[in-house]
Amino acid sequence: MNKTELKSFLDEKVVLYNNQDFIESDPVQIPHLFSQKEDIEIAGFLSATIAWGNRKMIIKNSHKMIDLMGNAPYDFVMSHTKDDLERLETFVHRTFNGQDFISFIKGLQHIYKNHGGLEAVFVKHQETDSIQKSISEFKKAFFEIPHQNRTQKHISDPMNGSAAKRINMMLRWFCRQDKKGVDLGIWKSISPSLLSCPLDVHSGNVARKLGLLTRKQNDGKALAELDLNLRELDPMDPVKYDFALFGLGVFEGF
Repeated sequence: MNKTELKSFLDEKVVLYNNQDFIESDPVQIPHLFSQKEDIEIAGFLSATIAWGNRKMIIKNSHKMIDLMGNAPYDFVMSHTKDDLERLETFVHRTFNGQDFISFIKGLQHIYKNHGGLEAVFVKHQETDSIQKSISEFKKAFFEIPHQNRTQKHISDPMNGSAAKRINMMLRWFCRQDKKGVDLGIWKSISPSLLSCPLDVHSGNVARKLGLLTRKQNDGKALAELDLNLRELDPMDPVKYDFALFGLGVFEGF
């Protein structure tokens, strides 16, 4: 199909999947549990961090993280005790374990106490055409505190060639403001035009079949290629097509 037909096809799929029915089977339901900005941010960041593997297990373990924080993420991050952190030691999701969880709580406290919060870090380093450098700078700031080296692998760095799928998904949740009820739109200072698609196996395979992506690996170079093509379809809101690519791959087996 030509570009006009492709845009029309994908726009229809966005409408089909970008609605509140999507929430019940997606980790985006976790930040939706909260109304305070900081609670939404922390719940979203932590659930996005463990968003790989079986979706039901991702959601189950995300709820478990929230429960371990007493269902008050921001309060827990800012005023936890040593005993509170010890409760987290039993947590495990694939290779993300209790020690990683504890390091993430400390890293988040550092971000809120010393960097003005999550949004402030990403805004400070955003460029005019991409948010990927902001992800890299966020990772540096997050790990300024003492931590185990192994924990660093749980935040991807686009400057090292990663597609950074999970952080890009989180940024979609926080920055898109289309009032469809899925993405939360709590960050007003980052334009959705700068966002990148959360590139994974499903969205990558569909993008290749549709001619939006030629590179075989799902890495940073592939993300840049996909960004370019999606921005031609909608320069102001390119990542709305994540709903179409993901939906076609997961729900339709396209």
